[in-house]
Order: sequence, then C-alpha cells, then structure tokens
Amino acid sequence: MSKLLITNVEIVTDGPNYEKKFIGIENNKIAYIGTEKPAGYDAAEIIDGTDKLATAGMVNSHTHAAMTLLRSYADDMNLMDWLQKKIWPAEAGLVAEDCYWGSELAILEMIKSGTTAFADMYFCMDQTAMAVEKSGIRASLARGLVGVTPDGDAKIEENAEFYKTWHKKANGRIQVMMGPHAPYTCPTEYLKKVVAKSEEIGAELHMHLSETEFEVKECIKEKGKTPIAYANDLGILDRGLLIAHAVWATDEELEIMAFKKARVAHNPQSNLKLASGIAPVAKMLAKGIPVGLGTDGASSNNNLDLLEECRLAAMLQKGTTYDPLVVPASEAWDMATYQGAKAIGFDNLGKLEEGYLADIVLYDMNKPHWYPRHDRLSLLVYAANSADADTVIIDGKVVMANGSVLNMDEEKIYAECETRGKRLIAN
Repeated sequence: MSKLLITNVEIVTDGPNYEKKFIGIENNKIAYIGTEKPAGYDAAEIIDGTDKLATAGMVNSHTHAAMTLLRSYADDMNLMDWLQKKIWPAEAGLVAEDCYWGSELAILEMIKSGTTAFADMYFCMDQTAMAVEKSGIRASLARGLVGVTPDGDAKIEENAEFYKTWHKKANGRIQVMMGPHAPYTCPTEYLKKVVAKSEEIGAELHMHLSETEFEVKECIKEKGKTPIAYANDLGILDRGLLIAHAVWATDEELEIMAFKKARVAHNPQSNLKLASGIAPVAKMLAKGIPVGLGTDGASSNNNLDLLEECRLAAMLQKGTTYDPLVVPASEAWDMATYQGAKAIGFDNLGKLEEGYLADIVLYDMNKPHWYPRHDRLSLLVYAANSADADTVIIDGKVVMANGSVLNMDEEKIYAECETRGKRLIAN
C-alpha cells in the first residue's frame, strides 16, 4: 500500500481558524486529516506543507482540449462566425497527432494551475486519452458527434468503441461519455441514434445546449421547442446529461433540468468573449442543479482565473442590483471543485475529506498577494493566481512538485504545438 503524508499544511475550508494539519493519503484516497501525526506513516513519502494552502483540485467541466492549438487565432467574433469562418476551416486540417499534442498542452496548463480533472469533447479522442493516461490527470472524455456530415454514423460507432476501450481505465481516472455536439449540427434522427447507442453501451452524454440566442430561435423555428426541452423530448436528459453552457435556459427548462438531474458546465469567459450571453447560474444553484466551471475551447484552460468572472457574470445576470451574495466566493469555489466533479460524473471527488479521492493542490502562500492572511478562501478566489500552484497530487500520486510537472516534457510540448498550430491556420 502506497502512502503519502502532507505535514504542517493549512486547509482552505478551515476558516476562520487555520490550524496546521496532517493529510494522510493511502493509495488513491484521503485516509486521514487531523492535527496529530497519524500512526503508520513512518515509511510514507513526506511533503512539507509549511506556508502552503491545501485545497481540492479544481475541475474544468467543459473544454475542447486539443483546440488549444487555435488559441489567439480568432477572437472578438460571435459564435457562429467564429466557428464557420475560422475554427471549422482550421480544424479540417487536424490529424491525430495534432490532437495528442494539443491535449498535452491543455493538460500541462491545467496541472500547472491546479486543475486536476476535466471534461473534454473533441476529435481523435484516443489521442487525448493517451495524453491523460501519461500525464496522470483525471478526465471525462467524449468524442464530438456531428450528424450533418457523411460519416456521422461512423462517428457514433467510433464513440462506442472509444467507450469500450477507455471507460474506467487508468485506475478509474478516465471516464467516457458520448458527445453529440448540438441541435444545429445533429438532426433529430441522428440524435435518436445517439440516444439508442448510449443506452446500449451504458454511456452518459455531454452536449452543447442553449449557448446562444440565435440557437434558441432557430431551434424554436425548426423544432417547435427550445433546445433543452427538445433534447428532453428525445430522451437525451434521461441518459445522464452534462449540458455545456445553458446560457439561454428558460425557467421551464430549469425545472426539467432539475427533475432529470442534469448537470451544467458554466463557461463565463467563453460566453462573454463570444457575446453569447450570461447564464442564469443563481437560478440553477437555487434549484439544486450541479454547476461546474468550464473554460471551453481555444482560450485559457485555467479555472482559477474564472472564479471572479463567474461571480460577476452571475451578478450581471440577476440585474442592475449589485448583490455579491448571488454567488459568494465559497459558492464559486464549490463550483470549481465539488460541483464540477459531480457535473463530469465523479461522485467522490472535489472535497478535502476522508474517503474522497486524493486530488489535492498545495498553493504557495509565501507571496505578496497572500498577505495579510485574514481569510484564505477569499485570498484564493480574489487574489491568487495560477502560478501559486506548487504541488499537485492526483489519484494519490504527485504529478507536480515545486512547480515542475513530472510526467510531461514542457519544451517538447511547446515546440510541437507552435509548429502544429501555425500549420493549421496556414491551410
């Protein structure tokens, strides 16, 4: 049995009194948290937590990891122009190795910023799964399915085979979903096939829904219903659904989502950057809908930078009244960790508690912006930055120590992604 002991560390949720504690890890779970050194750890690997703040690892609940290759290529556009004029033409030149290196770059960025799990929907997902397995990160992966292309049915079978090959692999760090892209790229009969295949193999679904006002209006015009209500009629919400965005979800749809136990990936930076709108996060939380934070594609993969945007977007959605309690710092952090874990399908993840999976980040507090230390959670949400992540433990194993990621070649990743990203936009 492998054991790891973190000593002299402060825990983010212990305020207002922050005692120095020990965290004992056995195999891949948290076995002990307390002020006394636990018995049985004399031969354990020791990590000195002095001046460090221990937190659960953050969860990126929606991204397109390999799309990081297109970061900074197309900005300041609305969603459909961004997709049709820039992204889809560039993606036409993708090969499998591009997806591997783009995934490596995204994973490297996530680990270095304290994100220990993510949900991904994209192409060549075997390549992403290999990058996940090698790096040590945790992931819920879905092959993006587009039904308006000639090979749409083949993609469904590809997703099913991917599920059979990778689901629950890497000691359970990898889970697999099916990834129908959106109502505007997946005709009704195609979505019925996706639902049938998901029932056959036992997979849950990950889908973009109600991202833009244009999408909603077109869905009403063509299907006679709003996107989430339409998806519900097709049985999509009965399969266990992670909804990306839900920016334009109606009150009626929120009732459906809560009843069907749907989960939401809220992407504040992407929604604001693409002028998609502001999601009704406060209403979702009030109805008990799990809401995680996502970064979406071709932008930052750093959840820590999303926390303040998450709160501001929720306040703007409520209206002109400035109410910081709409999504307080503690709620934003919960979305970034525990709720995000639930959103992507991991029930025993996202908290520093005995029995939970040992995905833990130690942040270095010996920096100017961590003083004075009145409230560690406030400092984490409002003052900390991604460079403060010092040590990252995933599934009970150290994957980053003193800011250095152990299982990844940073310089090789940078060189490959620079070359491949430039090739894609030159096509």
